[in-house]
Amino acid sequence: MSSERSGFLGRSEVTLQIARIGQGDNDSSANMHEVGIGLGSNLGESIKILQSAWRQLRDHLEIFPLALSRPYRSQPVGMISTKWFINAAGIVRTTLPPLDLLQVFQLIETRCGRLRPVPTTSRYQDRTLDIDLLFYDEFIVHSDALVIPHPQMQERLFVLAPLCEIAGEYVHPLIKKQVRELLFDLQKNTENQFVDELSWPE
Repeated sequence: MSSERSGFLGRSEVTLQIARIGQGDNDSSANMHEVGIGLGSNLGESIKILQSAWRQLRDHLEIFPLALSRPYRSQPVGMISTKWFINAAGIVRTTLPPLDLLQVFQLIETRCGRLRPVPTTSRYQDRTLDIDLLFYDEFIVHSDALVIPHPQMQERLFVLAPLCEIAGEYVHPLIKKQVRELLFDLQKNTENQFVDELSWPE
């Protein structure tokens, strides 16, 4: 596990329904938010790409990386591909609202060579980099552009295994279970998802 710090701006005009759970209006840290992210790549030098993405997050003036899990090698889920993924999870703090943060992620994906599929193709394709916003404090967000918590995080071993390393006690605001409990439940009930723990290069 490693710790570090990373950026961009811009805001779409999308009406969000945001419910914040258990936070007082007078919280002195109300402008700083703790965010869980998932990183994945199955094209190119995937480990180096994830390390580059983490450095770019660190370099952003309004994003402060706190912890990065070990990398994991995982079988593709929900898509047909012979290329396995390298995945990791990270925790960052930020003053950016969710949509601005999403735009930062998409910019970094593009810088790392990500090409977005045209609307007629399958949603899931091989990619150089994918950065998912898994959770944002205890917010619940529903919009055409963004859903938080990530709607499939509890179904994906390649998300929960690395996330459990660095945020095992985080409670999913809808399911009301800790990440470590979600991981335990998934490991009991799935036989077709495979992940291997790796190490970052020295």
